[in-house]
Amino acid sequence: MMTLAPSILAADFSKLGEQITQIEEAGGSMLHIDVMDGVFVPSISFGFPIIHSIRKMSKLYFDVHLMITAPERYVEEFAEAGADGLTIHVEACQCMVDTLEKIRSLGMEPGVSLHPQTPVSAVFPYLDLVDRVLVMTVNTGFGGQKYIEGCTKKITMLKDEITRRNLPVSVEVDGGVNRENMTRILEAGADILVSGSSVFKGDLKGNMTEFLKTIRDYEGD
Repeated sequence: MMTLAPSILAADFSKLGEQITQIEEAGGSMLHIDVMDGVFVPSISFGFPIIHSIRKMSKLYFDVHLMITAPERYVEEFAEAGADGLTIHVEACQCMVDTLEKIRSLGMEPGVSLHPQTPVSAVFPYLDLVDRVLVMTVNTGFGGQKYIEGCTKKITMLKDEITRRNLPVSVEVDGGVNRENMTRILEAGADILVSGSSVFKGDLKGNMTEFLKTIRDYEGD
């Protein structure tokens, strides 16, 4: 089933609780949470305290994306904070198999992600171990960028490999996703669309409604 994962990186943090409630009221089921350390990527975002705080007031699926070096160091802490899914970068972890297995053993759904510059084949060895693959379609670490069109082929290549191997793995796409390009991203093979600015800017509930309607209409075709 296709879905939308609004990225709170674009939220107004003075109204974060209220905005998460609006996402739920609009029919959202998933929240995308980017954790950045200022080392693996240039930006710094937030960590355990924010996730723990919003976990208390939301039943949404917390899709946590770690853009940090050596993510294996913090798997237990993210489980305790309330992550439902934990995605790590193939470029950042030197013990991928052990870390993905540990994520699952702690009750979370494991995922693997890759930079736009990384060949999609880099994640193929781990497809049997994950629930989702997150394809970054902007330069990792900053919000509000334009979708890199060259990444569309990577989405299709990944979907084809998953289909060929008959695996229950979702393709997630993050970066520059908006209502103008979302249909062709779905056509390329995406199952989960991550969007920040296009959801949170302006009428949040209205934006959510339009995104979800487009997804439903596409699934109905």
